[in-house]
Amino acid sequence: MNREAALHPWLAALKVYAHPRVVGMLFLGFSAGLPLLLVLGTLSFWLSEAGIARATIGHLSWVGLAYGFKFLWSPLVDRLPLPLLTARFGRRRAWLLLSQVCIALALLGMANTDPVVNLTHTVFFALAVAFASATQDIALDAYRIEAVETEKQGAMAASYQAGYRVAMITAGAGALWIAASVDPSEAHYDFRPWQVAYGVMAALMAVGILTTLIIREPGRQAPRETDLREAHARDKAAALGLSGGLLTAAAWFYGAVLSPFIDFIERYKWQAVLMLALIAVYRISDVVMGVMSNPFYQEMGFTKDEVATVSKVYGVIMTIAGAALGGLLTMRLGVMRTLFLGAVLSAATNLLFVWLAGRGHDMGALVFTVSADNLSAGIASSAFVAYLSGLVNQAYSATQYALFTSVMLLLPKFIAGFSGEFVDAYGWANFFTGTALAGVPVLLLIWLVARSRPAASGSRRP
Repeated sequence: MNREAALHPWLAALKVYAHPRVVGMLFLGFSAGLPLLLVLGTLSFWLSEAGIARATIGHLSWVGLAYGFKFLWSPLVDRLPLPLLTARFGRRRAWLLLSQVCIALALLGMANTDPVVNLTHTVFFALAVAFASATQDIALDAYRIEAVETEKQGAMAASYQAGYRVAMITAGAGALWIAASVDPSEAHYDFRPWQVAYGVMAALMAVGILTTLIIREPGRQAPRETDLREAHARDKAAALGLSGGLLTAAAWFYGAVLSPFIDFIERYKWQAVLMLALIAVYRISDVVMGVMSNPFYQEMGFTKDEVATVSKVYGVIMTIAGAALGGLLTMRLGVMRTLFLGAVLSAATNLLFVWLAGRGHDMGALVFTVSADNLSAGIASSAFVAYLSGLVNQAYSATQYALFTSVMLLLPKFIAGFSGEFVDAYGWANFFTGTALAGVPVLLLIWLVARSRPAASGSRRP
């Protein structure tokens, strides 16, 4: 009986994963994770096989900047109703449904455009996928925060991550496997395998669309502090002589666009600059290196099947393991120490690619390098998400989280656009060494933020 009593709390806790919205988040996470690699990693492999120049592939990675600028339209997703859709489905589901349908249509456009024949059309559809995918991320973050109470947020996040990682395997390894199974010859480029692969990926967006149609719209309850802040701003605007539609527009703009940023600056003062600087560069080693990883594998002589198995399946499994380890380390060592450790490991493991470049087509070396790199990335990502979550004011969760994730990607994605030219000029070994050295300033920023953190932490929540 004592043993049953001891186990009962654990069994009760596991029941949260049977909650309908937690289950739904698994499929929504799949929908969120599917488009990312299809406009970045998998697309770069396709373009490399098609004979597109490395410099051009590097420049095309800039389509990922859509994720970096999503904070610009996040207030619209947060508060603007969509004609017909919002009345029928609710604000969050309407934006989710619109973005998911747009992703599916844009993926179909990519599937029917050969980059060798018309690279411009391929870029256009890739941009459309990235923009719609970033919009889905904004709506999904807002839905996740509002759908369940605070104690269930951990289960929602875990379910989301599981679906997201499965989608990354599908969009990475799955797309490569599909293309390889249809490809009559690895020796010559053929558009048809990629057309089939991207067509299947477009069809898989039905997972997210059906889930959005099934789930219920969450109830949105703004904290009292938010209402008071926005009411005060409206009164000030009225005192300045604004009225009618102009007053309503000014009040909406303040509440939706300005207030989330004002709140962050008011809470952290000058330390906000250090925090934003750290967010801007923390992922720089991984992002810049990641753009060229698939062209690197292809030039080293690894086949689509080999890359799919080692990098896109085994690598993702190692990332999940690293994320779990990162969560444990965050609990035992604290967020900032784990953040520092993750930055060290992410930069250091890039040097393993220098070693791999010297060995060429060596499956053992590839497995070891991918294992270490993805395990480190998982640790760093887990600590980084914990850090960002601690900075967000729950009154402005969607917009502030969009701001942080946008800042996180802007500089790394911009620099990554020149990665192909750097490899052409200096070679693979110098490129990977450079990405490792780019992680050194990150360590200094973590140290500075950790020193200033106690002064800011007292006002973390409203």
